[in-house]
Amino acid sequence: MNHLYPIFLKVHELNILLIGGGNVGTEKLEFLLKSSPKAQVTAVSREFSQSFIDLAETTDTVTMIEDVYHEKYLGAKHIVIAATDDKAVNRQIQDEAKERFLLVNVADTPDLCDFYLGGIVTKGNLKVAISTNGKSPTAAKRLRQLLEDVLPEELDDLLDNLNAYRETLKGDFEYKVKAMNEITEGLVKKSS
Repeated sequence: MNHLYPIFLKVHELNILLIGGGNVGTEKLEFLLKSSPKAQVTAVSREFSQSFIDLAETTDTVTMIEDVYHEKYLGAKHIVIAATDDKAVNRQIQDEAKERFLLVNVADTPDLCDFYLGGIVTKGNLKVAISTNGKSPTAAKRLRQLLEDVLPEELDDLLDNLNAYRETLKGDFEYKVKAMNEITEGLVKKSS
């Protein structure tokens, strides 16, 4: 059973530490920036691959530091992503981050993760997150691709229209919920 609690973080307002500048680090950075183009990321690595550098240079919110990992880099951070190719260093990062009560993701090591970076489908303001509880990132990827294909681009127009309607409603919370339920009921009714 999947006991994960899904949340949507404003990572453009949080400080993220990403350790590792190779293929896996690039994948993690790409995931962050795709979902939140203004994510505040400090990346630390002995060296950065050219693909990492190219990606980091697409925004001014990524800072690259060429250095080996040191605990000092955990200061003033909210989230830590360990993506080095050294299991001992990844474990050290996890241990030191946990001592500071920081949320940690250790690439390809579910047992050392507080959270997973799942599949995300974005259609304008609609965002759907997919989790396989760390069991199969490939399945999450395929489900993401399926949803991207079947969800229409016009969903954002629908959300804008529903928001505009909601803004016109007067009354208490209960009244607004009832009115919104009535207008959206047709979205889930199956035709007979």
